Amino acid sequence: MTAVVDAPQQLDAPLARTTMAQALNRALADAMTADPSVVVLGEDVGPLGGVFRITDRLQREFGEERCFDTPLAEAGIIGMAVGMAMNGFRPVAEMQFDAFALPAFEQVVGHVAKMRNRTRGVLNLPMVIRIPYAGGIGGVEHHSDSSESYYAHTAGLTVVAPSTAADAYSLLREAIEYPDPVVFLEPKRLYWAKEPLSLPVRTEPIGRAVVRRAGTDATLVAYGPSVPVALAAAEAAAAEGRSLEVVDVRSLVPFDEETVAASVRRTGRAVVIAEASGFASVASEISARIAERCFHSLHAPVRRVTGFDIPYPPPKLERHHLPGVDRILDTVDELQWESA
Repeated sequence: MTAVVDAPQQLDAPLARTTMAQALNRALADAMTADPSVVVLGEDVGPLGGVFRITDRLQREFGEERCFDTPLAEAGIIGMAVGMAMNGFRPVAEMQFDAFALPAFEQVVGHVAKMRNRTRGVLNLPMVIRIPYAGGIGGVEHHSDSSESYYAHTAGLTVVAPSTAADAYSLLREAIEYPDPVVFLEPKRLYWAKEPLSLPVRTEPIGRAVVRRAGTDATLVAYGPSVPVALAAAEAAAAEGRSLEVVDVRSLVPFDEETVAASVRRTGRAVVIAEASGFASVASEISARIAERCFHSLHAPVRRVTGFDIPYPPPKLERHHLPGVDRILDTVDELQWESA
């Protein structure tokens, strides 16, 4: 996997097709070059380059003191990162899979999220917790979870989820520079998705949603791995004569209510899409905020298309569990289309 662009691209040359994995790798390399306090730690992040090769070549380039393997002990990884952040470093800790991060959850809730408040602002923790998350890769249950609601519910954490290679690079660079802890959710199924891209790049900042596709009839609100699915649904709906707007949330905490609400006020209808189970979820919170902010503009109730409220299913069944184009379009068809 190529991670570093050795020469600047010519302005008139076609942009290289870059994967999200390459963009993340380049973001880490650029951050480590720019700031010697940035260190990368986690299981197999060194010579192997991580289970998804996101840290490929970093140890070779920056040495074992700045990119190093840890024991298979997630609580220890985060505890070590907390101590390093308290002492002048900017650690980037990798959790191999979403569910593997759960043994470290007490450290995240009890220390990472509370340190600034506990010390009355004397100590902040400039650290990033990278978590490959969500399904769509044919993995078993512990390799396909979506636990973003746990982190979004924890006051003191910033939570982001890119859906494009450009955002993956830009948001990770910003997360590393951020003064407080960031949970960085990386959609595994999008690691190898390619897009024309010239790096480095800076996109919208943390806390800002973006409209990926303009539309007039309804708004599809999504984040992370659900954004390409929402865009595919909007494309299919266009063939049927309906115009769907797609908003990419990007930042779960802080959440950009203004951009989402402005879109829903324009279209009058909203469908929130996410892979995680629907009950007590980020999708639930977004739906509630839309209902509160846009009540008088809505022509129909806010709907959700999410994973089912079950443990993650076996690989052969995940296509039924995950939100897909057909489920999204069926939900759009159920909205009231008469004028309010």
